[in-house]
Amino acid sequence: MDSYSHPTSVAPSLSSSTPELFNGLGSEAHNQQPHSTPVSSTAGAVDSRSPPITVQAACLACRGKHLKCDGRNPCSRCQTSDSECVYVASRRGYKGPRRNAAPNPNKRHATDDSPSPNGGDSCPMLLGAAVSTVAPPSLASFNPAMVVPESPATPFAPPGMNGLQLYRQPYLNGTNGALVEANQRPQQTVPERCIDSFYYYFYPGHPTVLPKEHLFKLSKERDLDHLLAAMRWVGSLYIDAGPSRATFFEEAIRLIYAPGVAKDGYLVQAMVIVLIGLDGNCQQERAREILSDVERIAIEIGLYTRSFATLHGGGIPRVEESWRRTWWDLFVVDGMVAGVHRQSNFLLFDIVADVGLPCEEHEYLSGTIPRPMYLEDFDDQIFSGEEREFSSFAYRVASIRNLGRMMRLPNGGFPNEENVNRIESLLSNWRMHLPASKRDSLNKHCQLDEMMFQAHMINHACSIILHQPLSQLDSSPAREVTACAPHRAVQSGDNFNLHTRHIITAACEISKMVTYNVPITSHTHFFTCVLTLSSIVHLSKWALEFLIQDEDDLRQQIRLNIGALNKLSNVWKAASNASGQVKGVAQEIYRAKRAQQNNPTFWVGFTQEEIISSMAADEGIMSEINTMLTSAPPS
Repeated sequence: MDSYSHPTSVAPSLSSSTPELFNGLGSEAHNQQPHSTPVSSTAGAVDSRSPPITVQAACLACRGKHLKCDGRNPCSRCQTSDSECVYVASRRGYKGPRRNAAPNPNKRHATDDSPSPNGGDSCPMLLGAAVSTVAPPSLASFNPAMVVPESPATPFAPPGMNGLQLYRQPYLNGTNGALVEANQRPQQTVPERCIDSFYYYFYPGHPTVLPKEHLFKLSKERDLDHLLAAMRWVGSLYIDAGPSRATFFEEAIRLIYAPGVAKDGYLVQAMVIVLIGLDGNCQQERAREILSDVERIAIEIGLYTRSFATLHGGGIPRVEESWRRTWWDLFVVDGMVAGVHRQSNFLLFDIVADVGLPCEEHEYLSGTIPRPMYLEDFDDQIFSGEEREFSSFAYRVASIRNLGRMMRLPNGGFPNEENVNRIESLLSNWRMHLPASKRDSLNKHCQLDEMMFQAHMINHACSIILHQPLSQLDSSPAREVTACAPHRAVQSGDNFNLHTRHIITAACEISKMVTYNVPITSHTHFFTCVLTLSSIVHLSKWALEFLIQDEDDLRQQIRLNIGALNKLSNVWKAASNASGQVKGVAQEIYRAKRAQQNNPTFWVGFTQEEIISSMAADEGIMSEINTMLTSAPPS
């Protein structure tokens, strides 16, 4: 996020034809000063096989016994007594050496190999799980939780490792020497930091451009200024880029609409990046305009055809794979925009595309690209009898195709049961026939698989959109939550029918997705609107006049959703709007419930313990919501 054309130049202003809605967009900063974690260049463990050295102070064990220390690490006395050998400048608070202590998992010698990412049974990507990492001895206070912070000001790990690996678990990939080397590098310029930010935060959710090293090598051979400008602007949204953010935005718009710009796959990639950034910043109308333009260009150049990757890949498998990913990511983005905003019609769904399906992320990043498989292979896998493994990206494509089929249902008013059941069969089949490795959003190394995360996210969102019109959960309490899509009126019935159970189950599954221990802001920004869908269901259920059996669980899910929206607000204005609306509705429901509880007849049939527990829980969630309201960034 390195050298590229005119890294610090100021782009000319947009032409007078540029819509006024652009004004100030680039300068809307969620200003958070980046911080760095200093690492001493001399830090490191002393190999026990090294010759004796002279030290000014004895180890703590010898000090405690007032004995002479030979200065080895460990010293000969500690080796004999099987004690921990530690050298520090001060012994304040020292209680004496631990005899026969178990090996310290956080102590690593310089000769140790890097830990295996799949070692151990613990899963660090789940909240509350133990993190089985091995920290360098120079980072005595190293906290694994600091590797996946929510703040956009996260310091970046050393270059030379791809952004996806950095995002997943950088502390498993780096060595002490690499961290020291990173600390000694010259300070990056703002454009360089923005490119790194793009790869660190944005790229995992939309992995279409070439990996950084290969992209910059290619940029020396051909004009990729428009693509780099788009990447710099979107990357600047995650960090404190100052006034450069507005400059990057103007430059990106100017270059992608420059009269002589080549209509090719790189232009498609640049336009998709910009439209996603605009959509996340509540510039939905302009984002749809760019989406319409990029769809036309993609169809015009034949990006949807099987031959495009071969003709324009230059015989380089990684470039060919990038073109396949470019088409399918545009396809997914088109579906997401249509699904969450309900103001476009998923145009690309009707294009008969025969592009090969993308491979797994690690294959793309390593360059070991397998022979691509196709949609017909995916659709026929159950009946062909062939054992085939499809990538997470392929399941993401299959999930958005189900959304397209749902959107093509007849729009003759209220959906009928037959059509809904037909689409539900598609959604259920997608879930039931997932291989074991794809049934959650973690890969075999217990790291987050962002493509499967989005695939599951889309499937749950489809379930809510499909069943909500026929459900019996009154949606009017959440009618003010319109940040992503217009309110859809649903009347409540006497009992929860099957459709109601579908949307409640999907809403709960979406809330669970918040618990993956990765930066929320590293998910695609479309997660904002899926969280909003889930919140509407939770709030509608919480607003029911009677006590709900699982009300405490429901409150926790509302907390999760609000907390996630609050974190996403650090980057995306759309999340800030949704967060404010969800919190406001939660307050209204709480006040209404308090008014109901003041009526003695409301508590008939409940024990005193149940009454006190319910009222205390309501007070707890409102206290937390009020705290969030006062600490949230301005819209």
